[in-house]
Amino acid sequence: METIKVLVALFVAVFLLPVVSWSGYPDPKLIEAAKKEGTISYWTTMSLPQSKQVVDAFHKKYPFIKTELYRTGGDAMLNKILTEHRAGRHAWDVTVASGDKFSLFMKNKLVGLYRSPEAKNIVTDLVDKNGYWTGYYVNPYALGYNTQMVKKEDVPKTYEELLDPKWKGGKISIDNTAYTFLFGLIMAWGEEKAVSYFKKLAAQEPVAMRGNTNRVQLVMAGEYPLIIAYAPTIQRSTSKGAPIDWVPLEPVPVQVNAVLFSAYAPHPNAGKLFIDFMLSEQGQKQLVGFQRIPTRKGIDPNPVRLFKGYKRIVEKPHEINAKDFSRAVKLYQKILKLR
Repeated sequence: METIKVLVALFVAVFLLPVVSWSGYPDPKLIEAAKKEGTISYWTTMSLPQSKQVVDAFHKKYPFIKTELYRTGGDAMLNKILTEHRAGRHAWDVTVASGDKFSLFMKNKLVGLYRSPEAKNIVTDLVDKNGYWTGYYVNPYALGYNTQMVKKEDVPKTYEELLDPKWKGGKISIDNTAYTFLFGLIMAWGEEKAVSYFKKLAAQEPVAMRGNTNRVQLVMAGEYPLIIAYAPTIQRSTSKGAPIDWVPLEPVPVQVNAVLFSAYAPHPNAGKLFIDFMLSEQGQKQLVGFQRIPTRKGIDPNPVRLFKGYKRIVEKPHEINAKDFSRAVKLYQKILKLR
């Protein structure tokens, strides 16, 4: 019996322990370097309660690293970073930004190269092969509807059905800054067809208002029967039993929220370690708990239909030209008569 125990112990020592050391990940040298820096500065547009949970989980895994969290809206974030850059100040290590902001980051040479070892586990079309960005989570647009006001069989299933006269006159809620919705259609159809369609949609007299969450609440309250919004935002209420559900209109424009590494990172090693954590199995499963859509292979959102079963057009950050996007913004505002 003693002989068997000794053999088992030797087997573990010889065959199992080397697996950990051979993997080289997490890189002990990176962890040690991050430990010496002791801090990581994370700027994000994700909701504060959820962002707090992310940094708390990271701190629990690496208690020797303090996380400085800053949260604000997308435009405010970009403006703050650009303003501080012009003043020669660079306080952030890692940020999460929507793809439409990426070209301005690159234009100002604010993004550093970092291809995380975890990138190989991210869905292929959500990773920049050059290492400038990696998708953290995504937001597909969907058509939501009040289930008490609209029968399931009457819900528009295509973009064309949304133009039915019965949906005219303040019956469709749309975000007044959903520029990536129009831009996605331009990417899929070309500008002429997309603009032509959008003009017809505007003729339906949709109600333009800022924000996804508050508009979803208004639809649940019966203010509008239909809403164009992020599918995860709608699904959070659907999962709670609220009178709202959604359908995908194909092709579905998908906004990528990418994690970026600062070219001027004050804590580069801690920043890289934080990115590794965000893209890890633990970090991506945490997003599922937030009812967001993770980008890691093998980790599906809840429910799975949030990112499967429909044709999508992914708005990859490096494919969004600042000039083209600016034109889409102006078209959006002009067509909806926002300015």
